[in-house]
Amino acid sequence: MRKMMISGVTALALLTGGIVGFGGVGSSVEAAQATTKFKDVPATHWASAAINSAVEQGYFKGYADGTFKPSSPVTKAEMASILGRLSDQPNATTQEQNNFTDIPEWAKSGVSIAIAKGFINPSNYKGKLDAQGALQRGEMATWLTQGLTVVDPEYKQALSDVTNTVVPTKEYFTGKLASAQKNAVAVALGTGLMSVANDKTFGVDRTTTRAEVAVLIARYATVSKEKPADFQALNELRAVGLTGTNLNIIAPKYQVISESNYPYDYSKVTGDFSKIRNQEIVTKTNYADLKVRNWIVVNPYVTDSDRSIYYPVFVDEKDRLVRGAYYSFVEFDLEIKNTMNQLQGGSLINSPTINPLKSPNSEAIFSYSAPRISNLLGAKGVFNVKNPIYWAEGLLHFDKELNPEVLLTLKNGTVFRVRPN
Repeated sequence: MRKMMISGVTALALLTGGIVGFGGVGSSVEAAQATTKFKDVPATHWASAAINSAVEQGYFKGYADGTFKPSSPVTKAEMASILGRLSDQPNATTQEQNNFTDIPEWAKSGVSIAIAKGFINPSNYKGKLDAQGALQRGEMATWLTQGLTVVDPEYKQALSDVTNTVVPTKEYFTGKLASAQKNAVAVALGTGLMSVANDKTFGVDRTTTRAEVAVLIARYATVSKEKPADFQALNELRAVGLTGTNLNIIAPKYQVISESNYPYDYSKVTGDFSKIRNQEIVTKTNYADLKVRNWIVVNPYVTDSDRSIYYPVFVDEKDRLVRGAYYSFVEFDLEIKNTMNQLQGGSLINSPTINPLKSPNSEAIFSYSAPRISNLLGAKGVFNVKNPIYWAEGLLHFDKELNPEVLLTLKNGTVFRVRPN
């Protein structure tokens, strides 16, 4: 894999102080030469290797006092200048002009190059970049994922595909993830470019530090060499965005029932969950009208990159199932006709997989603040809202003795019927 290198002109300017790193851009406090030994970046620092690599490649310099200041925030002008130095990044087909009126002189060339390379879209701004303002993580995700679309047009399709996906961040479940940044955050998470913090938030409004930027440069170099389809997590996010479920990614053995096994009008049978999503489903009782917004499947028996990106949202490490079952998490959307308690809600559909009776009770789901039944019940277990929307937990079985078939019928006659082959 080739390393991303800075141009010879830029390298010379860095060495002579003509262009400086993220410390104090244009300031005389910068060290004359970059160093990989900083007294505030011990070998045990979480970003030590990335910082040293970024300095060696000329993306950063340290300070004259021998520090790197890894926790200092990075401004938009500084980040734009760094992104402009990525020589492996091709130019965008359509070139936009640098019409920003607030760019300091030292950063004008870097910002123009970052625009040419597709990282920054001036049309998203109103003539001002807020160049001296600290770059926030949400905007960072936007810049980086826009850069990926220039490297490979399939990333542009990925950004579109995740419009209606479930984003595994606390902000998504609490309704605080702005639609303008949702797609970029989803692709940044799906490719591993960025991740959630210990508090399960993406932190779209948190500033980006020098240490984080050093890591992101290295990650971008890796991700930009890969195809979107190479990332299972991104494949899941795209599938959920387009169809409402990740079933075909996590449990591909589940397929539409064959025509030979169906005794009625097979033209109405489908294994395409997008035809079921957000449509009224026939229920066994009449307490409420019911729709399914999303259906997430999690295989608890795999580890590392084979795990679903949704595993840490719903499942605790200690959780284990028996007889090969997978977890099934469904986001229900109900319209209660009069009143309904939790048990009556559970009688709407009699399925071990698509089951509205109970919500997951993991520590994980509490951490992510995903809506649960307990948040919606009043006295005697009666729903205290007419339109409860919540996540419920079921089981996706493979054992024929445990009813592995998933069967849903819409009021318009469409039948979703899948079973494991």
